[in-house]
Amino acid sequence: MDPIYVTGHRNPDTDSIVAAMAYAALRNALGDREYEAACLGHVSDETQIVLDRFGFQPPKRIHNMFTQVRDLEYDTPPALGAAVTVGRGWKILQQQKNISAVPVTNEDGTLYGMLSRENVASYNMEMVSAARLREVPLFNLLSVLDGRVLNEAGENVDMVSGEVTIALPQEQENLLFNSRNSIVLCGHQPDMIKRALEMNVNCLVLCQAELSEELRTLPTETCIIATPYDAYRAARLIFQSVSIDSICRTEDLVCFHLDDRVDEVREKVLQFRDSCYPILDEEEKVVGVLTRYHLLRPRRKRVVLVDHNEISQSVPGLEEADILEIIDHHRLADIQTHNPIYVRNEPVGSTNTIIASMFQDRGLMPSAKMAGMMAAAILSDTVMFKSPTCTDRDKRTAERMARIANVSLEELGKEIFSASVEGKSARELLFSDYKEFHIAGYDLAVAQITCVDSPNMLQRKEEFLKLMEATRQEKGFSMVLLMLTDVLLEGTQLVYVGQDETIQQAFSVQPKDNTVFLPQIMSRKKQVIPMLSALWG
Repeated sequence: MDPIYVTGHRNPDTDSIVAAMAYAALRNALGDREYEAACLGHVSDETQIVLDRFGFQPPKRIHNMFTQVRDLEYDTPPALGAAVTVGRGWKILQQQKNISAVPVTNEDGTLYGMLSRENVASYNMEMVSAARLREVPLFNLLSVLDGRVLNEAGENVDMVSGEVTIALPQEQENLLFNSRNSIVLCGHQPDMIKRALEMNVNCLVLCQAELSEELRTLPTETCIIATPYDAYRAARLIFQSVSIDSICRTEDLVCFHLDDRVDEVREKVLQFRDSCYPILDEEEKVVGVLTRYHLLRPRRKRVVLVDHNEISQSVPGLEEADILEIIDHHRLADIQTHNPIYVRNEPVGSTNTIIASMFQDRGLMPSAKMAGMMAAAILSDTVMFKSPTCTDRDKRTAERMARIANVSLEELGKEIFSASVEGKSARELLFSDYKEFHIAGYDLAVAQITCVDSPNMLQRKEEFLKLMEATRQEKGFSMVLLMLTDVLLEGTQLVYVGQDETIQQAFSVQPKDNTVFLPQIMSRKKQVIPMLSALWG
C-alpha cells in the first residue's frame, strides 16, 4: 500500500514538524499503518534541538506531489538477459498477454533492448529462406533441442555455425549436404551419418535415433548431438537457439524513469507509435514496462495537510494529489480538493494543541517522548505563551503533555529559545521560518525569527535588507517583511522592503530606515497578516 504522507508547510517550524509526526503516530497506533510523517524543507536548529531532546529522527523529506510513473500500476514482466534464446523469449511473450514486448537487459540490469512478438515473427520469416545459423552457443542448441552431446569432439565445441540441412535418402545425391560448414539433421540413416562424420561437418543432430558403436568410434571433428524430437520439429526448434540480442530492437528506444511526471509522459507517448515502453529506476535499471493503458487512470498520491491550508505554502504538485484531511489553526485560504474531506481548523495557538485533543477523542495517550515533543512545539508556536494566538487551552494542553513527559515547561522553553543564531548566514536565518502570501491581488513574504536579543540581530539589518530586496525582485512581490520577535521585549522589530506608506497605514507607526518596533506584536498569523489584509481589503 502506498503511504499517506502527513506534511506541514514549506520552511517548516517546530509546530509543523511535530504535528506531522504526532498525527502520523496517532493514526498508525489506531491501525492505519499507511501514514508517514514528511517535511518539505530544511529542519531548523530549534526543531533539531527538540528532536534530539526527545530522541526522534527528522521526518522523511519530500519534494513534490506530482503524479509520477512510480504511481502507475505498470506491468513488471520478466527482464530477459541478452543471451537468452529466442525460444525462451517467445515463451515469456506468450505468458504476457497484456503487453506486446518485454525488456532485454545487460548483466547489470540496465536496458539492452526490447523484444516484441513482431521481432520473433520477422526473424522466423527470414530463417525460412536463409536456413543458416551463425555463432550459436552450444548450450543454446542443447537447450532448445533437449539434447545431449555424444562424442568427445562435441565436448570441445562452444559455438556452432552452418547451413541447416535435413539429410535426404542417398539416391537424392543432388539434394544432399555437400559442405563441411553444415548442421545436418538425420534419423536412423547410417550412410548419411557416416557421410557427415567423414566430411567433418560442424554439427550432426540425430533425431530419435541411436549411434552405432562403429560410427561412434569413427574419427571425426563433428559435434554429435542426440535429440528426442523428429527432424521436422528439430529443424524448427534449432532456429530458436539464437540469442535474443541478435533480433531484439536496440535503437531509437523511448524509455521513462520512475520519477518522470505522468503529464510529461503522456505528451511524449503521443509523439511515438510504440505500444510498450521500458521503465528505469534511479540507477538506470529496468523495473517494468509502460503502455498507453496505464496512463488512463493514474493513481494519485495521498496527503494530509497539517499547520497550513494555503497552496503557496504547501508541497509542489499538490493539485495532482488527493488531499484526505486538513488539520490547521490558520485562516482558511485557497486550497481546493477533488472530493469532500475532513477538515479540523480551530482558533488555538498551535496545531499540536488540536492533535493532542484528537489523541484524547480517540482514547489514546501519546508516549512520554511524543508528549514532550508536542509540549515543546506548543511552547515554540505560542512563544512561551506570550503570543496573542495563545489560548488557555494551549496552556492546559502543554501542561498536560509536560506532565506525561515529566519535563519542566520553563526549562524546556529556555532550551528551545536559547538556540544560537551565531554563525548562521543571513539566508539561513531569513528562510528558516519563511512564508509567502497572496492577499487581495498583492503577493508578499513574511519571515520570522524568534530570539531573546533582537538589538543584536538588528546589527545585521543591511545583510537582511539586501537579501530581502533580491527576493522581492526575483519573485515580483509587493513586499518582503522580516519579524525579529523578541521573547523578552514582548514585541517585534519589523524589517521590511517595500513601500513605507504600507507599513505606516497598516500598523499606525512611523517607520524609519526600513525598520520599526511593534510592541506586543508576536504573531505573524494573528497580527501582521490580518493588518495587511484589512489595509488591502
